[in-house]
Amino acid sequence: MESCIFCKIIARQIPAEIIYEDETVLAFLDIHPTKPGHTLIIPKAHHKMMIDTPENIVADVFVKAKRLMTPLKQSLSADYVALSVVGVDVPHFHVHLIPRGTLDGLADFWLRKKYPEGEMQKVGKKIREKIGKK
Repeated sequence: MESCIFCKIIARQIPAEIIYEDETVLAFLDIHPTKPGHTLIIPKAHHKMMIDTPENIVADVFVKAKRLMTPLKQSLSADYVALSVVGVDVPHFHVHLIPRGTLDGLADFWLRKKYPEGEMQKVGKKIREKIGKK
């Protein structure tokens, strides 16, 4: 897609610090990292969001994400590598890999709340109905 910044990175129209590339995916350092080593993994084929992406491509992106976790963890002395799929900042399916330390001072990704009494069961029922399970 012509206006997609990630497609422009794939086409080498915009520079990026590429750490991995093969025939189907590209992984590069985020220019606004949460932590040093914050990496984005994208499929080379343009798909707006994960839900729009064929399953074989989604699977490939996640397999490559898993393979990159160990080198990221080792090279940056991280305790673990967090994985996130948000999908709202750039309209091209991508996965974030963020090297983390257990005491790095970063908050969890989302504010966590409790369900009001009985609400969890109602939400679970709604989801199961859409999946086709009662």
